[in-house]
Amino acid sequence: MSGGVNLKQILDAGGFAVTGELGPPRNADPQVIIDKANILKGHVDAVNITDNQTAIVRMASAAAAKICLDQGLEPVMQMTCRDRNRLAMQADILGAAALGISNLLCLTGDHQSFGNHPEAVGVFDLDSVTLIRMARDMRDGPVFQNGDEIAGATPQLFIGAAANPYADPFPYRALRLAKKVEAGVDFVQTQIIFNVDKFKEFMHQCRELGVTEGCRILAGVAPLKSAGMAKYMKNRVAGMDVPDAVVERMAAAEDAQDEGIQVCVDVINEVKEIEGVAGVHIMAVEWEAAVPEIVRRAHLK
Repeated sequence: MSGGVNLKQILDAGGFAVTGELGPPRNADPQVIIDKANILKGHVDAVNITDNQTAIVRMASAAAAKICLDQGLEPVMQMTCRDRNRLAMQADILGAAALGISNLLCLTGDHQSFGNHPEAVGVFDLDSVTLIRMARDMRDGPVFQNGDEIAGATPQLFIGAAANPYADPFPYRALRLAKKVEAGVDFVQTQIIFNVDKFKEFMHQCRELGVTEGCRILAGVAPLKSAGMAKYMKNRVAGMDVPDAVVERMAAAEDAQDEGIQVCVDVINEVKEIEGVAGVHIMAVEWEAAVPEIVRRAHLK
């Protein structure tokens, strides 16, 4: 039996879900989480709490998720395999469940060489697929990864994963996601979408493989702040596909931030019409204030 509250209920009922993203601070100030949560509350159904995003030290995702939950906003706790072995991950899953956190997004994690502690030892005891399977077994077994029974209260998890429709080799992206569905994933959030045509092909492959029958796919979207940001994402961010037309549109805009919001809204309006898309995941990194306007323009709430 899957747990979860708001997000699970919306997706199970066939509704169109809206999730956001909240990055914990690089300090111990809970007010940062509270302020961001209050901006997003009422505009998203749940919010991802990132886990040492880009391999940079930040407040623990479980702690930030609990602060968010206390503000009345449902968290999706991210968990990467980079920083923990299987003992620590299972302990954190139990601890989060005890705090009332049911949504778990399973990620392999950015390599530590890209972050602010490049000399750190990456753990990678498991990858995202085996983490998904372990979480499923803790919920459904209920057993730990070594097969020992979980006696007493078990974590009622709603298990998520990430997918990148644009990573190479493209023909294997849907197959990779199918493995995560087989492992036990309930919902998926994709990489940011700017190239909608290629995303349509990815979704076609997912439907052919039955992936959309096994999980709910939320299309990742994001507002652009400037033409420079669009160019950087196009040329410097691995696994990102930003068409020239988007860069040119941003460069020609009189108000770049307003245009960046509208680009995001236009993508949302297109992906809403794609069969198998069950929602959107809005990644307004350190620009949470843009989310209410995106939601309003796209008529998501």
